[in-house]
Amino acid sequence: MVEHERLTERQAAALREELAELEGPRRDEAVAAIKKAREFGDLSENFEYHAAKNEQGLLEARIRTLRARLDGAEIVENVVSDEIGIGSIVDVEGDAGQKLTFEISAVGGSGTVSPSSPLGAALLGKKVGDSVDVPAPKGAWTATVTRIH
Repeated sequence: MVEHERLTERQAAALREELAELEGPRRDEAVAAIKKAREFGDLSENFEYHAAKNEQGLLEARIRTLRARLDGAEIVENVVSDEIGIGSIVDVEGDAGQKLTFEISAVGGSGTVSPSSPLGAALLGKKVGDSVDVPAPKGAWTATVTRIH
């Protein structure tokens, strides 16, 4: 059985917005850069052309990745509850007193933790007051859930 990536509607909308940007203006820019680079002459030794083609390849790969993620996504409700799930914003305190606030999100970006990361996976289903051991390269640490919002 294939497991679908779980996203909130807001997270899926962020991916759709990025996809629209890549398929619209960014793709047009890539095509224009290739066209301009062709005007420099011999393609076999044309650095600008090869760089533009490489950029276009990376852009198309990102577009395919986003489409696949959205096509296979399972949209979940972002309901604030007493249990941590996809889309939850969580405050935790580490065993050394450090305080962290982040969203459980497969989309990524600043202020997010992936549900498949060691911390995200350990926190899914937990409640305020629960503590979890989180494996890390420099040694495991303990995180205690202080707030879910």
